[in-house]
Amino acid sequence: MRLNGKLAIITGAARGLGGEMAQLFAREGAKVIAADMMELSYEAENVEHFKLNVTDTKNCEELFDYAVEKYGKIDILVNNAGITRDTMTKKMTDEQWDLVIDVNLKGVFNLTRLVGPHMQSNGGGSIISISSVVGVFGNIGQANYAATKAGIIGLTKTWAKEFGMKNGNVRVNCIAPGYTMTDILKTVPQDLLDKFATMTMLGRLGQPIEIANAALFLASDEASYVTGQTLQVDGGMRL
Repeated sequence: MRLNGKLAIITGAARGLGGEMAQLFAREGAKVIAADMMELSYEAENVEHFKLNVTDTKNCEELFDYAVEKYGKIDILVNNAGITRDTMTKKMTDEQWDLVIDVNLKGVFNLTRLVGPHMQSNGGGSIISISSVVGVFGNIGQANYAATKAGIIGLTKTWAKEFGMKNGNVRVNCIAPGYTMTDILKTVPQDLLDKFATMTMLGRLGQPIEIANAALFLASDEASYVTGQTLQVDGGMRL
């Protein structure tokens, strides 16, 4: 029960990594608001759904106000919501660029600018954003996605400094997962999955629970002296 008595908001939590984290956090004692535009693909005790478009500033304010009014304070924020619109740069449209930037980067900013100062004034908290190894290494055909995930790393370092000021005790970290077997990868041909696996030192792809366990550590008091860090959970990926 490492999160007993804590309130966690997790975006993009209808399924995939966000869903895995929501259910794990609840099992560890947290009350979880699973924020997503889609309905949840699972049922779990102590997990409630809040319909959220992270690009909508007013909608984010509504979620923030709801959480504070119902639970008193927010202890954990996981910025997980993200999308891809992959294509080579020379073919990328304004719409493909703008949409990924809005969801993956502005969406992270929208909630954190509310929750960060709230945690600071309440004596602490943990903010975790989901980046990607693509944000560290780059990737062909993902200029928009790589830019947002690299941006999250920069925001993490900045927010660790800002929200840690004046004894704020707000820890801000991000996780950079490698190829992980979420629903997106289940549509990828097996020969490509095998190729991805050979790019890791462990010779396999990640499982959602392995990313969720890393998030649990950063959310818990066990990581009380960890802030401003990018934790690569990628099996030792070599790009």
